[in-house]
Amino acid sequence: MLKTALKPRWIAALVLALALSTVFVLLSQWQFSASQSKPPPPPGETESVKPLTDVFKPGIPMMAATADQMVSVHGNFVPGAQVLVQDRLQDGDNGLWVVDAFAVDGVQQFREDVVIPVVRGWIKDPADAVPAPEGEASVVGRLLPTEGPVPGARPAGQIATLSVAELINRWDAPSYSGFVIGTGFTVAGKDLGTATEGTAMQPVVVGPQPQEAPVNWMNVFYAVEWVVFAGFAIFLWWRLVADDYRRDVEDAEDAAAAARSAADAERGGAAGPAEPHPADQGGADQTTPRNTPHATR
Repeated sequence: MLKTALKPRWIAALVLALALSTVFVLLSQWQFSASQSKPPPPPGETESVKPLTDVFKPGIPMMAATADQMVSVHGNFVPGAQVLVQDRLQDGDNGLWVVDAFAVDGVQQFREDVVIPVVRGWIKDPADAVPAPEGEASVVGRLLPTEGPVPGARPAGQIATLSVAELINRWDAPSYSGFVIGTGFTVAGKDLGTATEGTAMQPVVVGPQPQEAPVNWMNVFYAVEWVVFAGFAIFLWWRLVADDYRRDVEDAEDAAAAARSAADAERGGAAGPAEPHPADQGGADQTTPRNTPHATR
């Protein structure tokens, strides 16, 4: 079989199979690397406050490496752009988040000011919500990714989830694809702390997310699939070589059988036809005397 495998066409086929296998293995390696998302940065980095404009841009999705970062943002709250997010737990009690649109200084998209939702606090009853303070403001808080929208009828001014896609339609303004849980507020040069003093609001506290890298099992499946393809390419080459080898063996056996038949036929023709036996010949026996009639006197 080695002689068959060393035929030029099968050597070329092996080179092609190895090249395909290499490509498949590289694709598998890429899928394995893509199956594990980049883990979030360590708490020592996320707890260091950075300007929002330095760590995140509007119009792009938020990745795990960006989420959970403590940021500072400067601008002003948009008057009349307040919503209440339902079903938010605080110390075991069900309530609502008070969320206002915050216009970010120096950031525009489509010639419009870009806003980012800011969670100002938690309330037990919708009537406890108070308008956002007016004037130039600075907010420090934790940056988190947008939630998914949930369909259904809600009371006026309330939403089921903090979905940026839904808020863009409600506020009619471009927005970051994330929101800020406010932990510190400064308005018109006055430090308001958590901006809950003197109101029924309570500050919302969200800690750093777990330092785990999520695994995408679909990418893992694709990675294993590429490895199988790489092995199949080598197996297919081996199978084709084996089939060619069997054909060569069968052809050799057929040729040997034909040669033996021809040799047997040739030996039979060289011996000549056998002499016929006298008993097989027609006519009278030459050794028997012929009866001759005698004249009668």
